[in-house]
Amino acid sequence: MNGNFPVDKWAFGSPQLFDDRTHTELEDLLRTAETGLFPKGATLFREDQIADGIFYLHRGMVKKYKVDNFNKEQIIYIARSGEFVGYHAVLSGERYADTATVIEDSEVSFIRKEAFLEVLEQSKELAGRLLKALSHEYAVLANTISVFTNRPVRERLAITLIILLEKYRHMDESQSEPAINLSRNDLANLVGASRENVIRYLSEFKEDRLIRTKGRKIWILNLEGLVAMSNYQ
Repeated sequence: MNGNFPVDKWAFGSPQLFDDRTHTELEDLLRTAETGLFPKGATLFREDQIADGIFYLHRGMVKKYKVDNFNKEQIIYIARSGEFVGYHAVLSGERYADTATVIEDSEVSFIRKEAFLEVLEQSKELAGRLLKALSHEYAVLANTISVFTNRPVRERLAITLIILLEKYRHMDESQSEPAINLSRNDLANLVGASRENVIRYLSEFKEDRLIRTKGRKIWILNLEGLVAMSNYQ
């Protein structure tokens, strides 16, 4: 990723929870997990539902969102393969604070709360990493609120496309030019703008040869130009 844009300030920390030192803990978690295929549109959990476990994405993508008083989705985060969702509620002992829905066919493991907490209690290394990840996620949310509250839609869209490009790169590293494959509604709800505004600015980005599109797919043609468009300092 272009060195002028700090992608790590926009990504949660759960992919970094496991490596060679904590691989055994991941195996322990998945050994008792219930793994299945979830079609696009399937819901893993809903806001205010009792948190009885966490979810691990082997492949696919999941959006975490809240619904406002006008029944409009406000997407908080999009998780990719290798990430966990639902663990904040389990750790706090509260209900799920948002809804998690699959946005493309995915393979997901459900890990029961008791199994997760038991492994966490037995591994100081994992507990330390999780604490670090949660601290980082707080900084990500604070950064997102600060930037998206004060910036125009054009800049927010540019930032969102840069972040999504990095996620899709991680999902399929064999592709030199990965396509962002997100519906215009989801993209608009992630940017925090109307669908019409997002479509209009995508057309401007195409005219400026920053991107190209085919159907709902978006390819980044000029990453440096998009970083400049984001006006991120």
